[in-house]
Amino acid sequence: MDSVMERRDYIRIEQLSKVYRGRDGQAVHALQNIDCTIREGSFVTVVGPSGCGKSTLLRILAGLLDYSTGRVAMDGQPILGTRRDVGMVFQSSILLPWRTILDNVMLPAEVLGLDLRKAKVRAFELLEMVRLQGFEHKLPTQLSGGMQQRASIARALLHDPKVLLMDEPFGALDAMTREQMNLELQRIWQMSGKTIVLITHSIPEAIFLGDYVFVMTARPGSLARIIPVDLPRARSLDVMGAPQFVEAARQIRELFNHSASFD
Repeated sequence: MDSVMERRDYIRIEQLSKVYRGRDGQAVHALQNIDCTIREGSFVTVVGPSGCGKSTLLRILAGLLDYSTGRVAMDGQPILGTRRDVGMVFQSSILLPWRTILDNVMLPAEVLGLDLRKAKVRAFELLEMVRLQGFEHKLPTQLSGGMQQRASIARALLHDPKVLLMDEPFGALDAMTREQMNLELQRIWQMSGKTIVLITHSIPEAIFLGDYVFVMTARPGSLARIIPVDLPRARSLDVMGAPQFVEAARQIRELFNHSASFD
């Protein structure tokens, strides 16, 4: 991959705030004055205390949620609703249990009206990329949790989006599987060249995967600091013992020493 510094700005967030009404009718300030840039092809991870608005931010980037003030643009165009150049992966794989893995991956082609023949070729290519070749005709219940998440990543990439948004995609997995999925996601990102924004509660995961770690404050969520991760690619799990990794983790923990604990 090219140096992050050589990539053009792709997502621009300017003075973004989000206020909504709670069940009691009171105003809830979810996000406040977020200002940042995400470069094309970069891998950005976002950490912060529970309830700080991480998922709200991701849904705004996906065009699934309106914002109150500020400006959000992708490739120079304001985000005013859902976009075809964005893919989304949630904490749960959300695979349809009655459809095979191949048919689940094909779902965006049906919804978006894409050429089904070409989409099927791409689906097989993606399933090979996420190492699910041979499982195309299995049902989701026949796959492990990690395999189901790999299938959901393939589905999110089917329509070839520029940006992949991931909301705690590995939060429900056991520690060993989660580490392997981190390695897999790094490999998939390097192969695909996509811009990825990933929400996580895990500080080690954020540092291992990210070019930059966006550290958010407690509600109302704002950016406390953007921490660059100066570690070469491709990263192995052994990198977690490197001085740069340890220092980045120390900085993040220091920022949240007096904030709400991570889940």
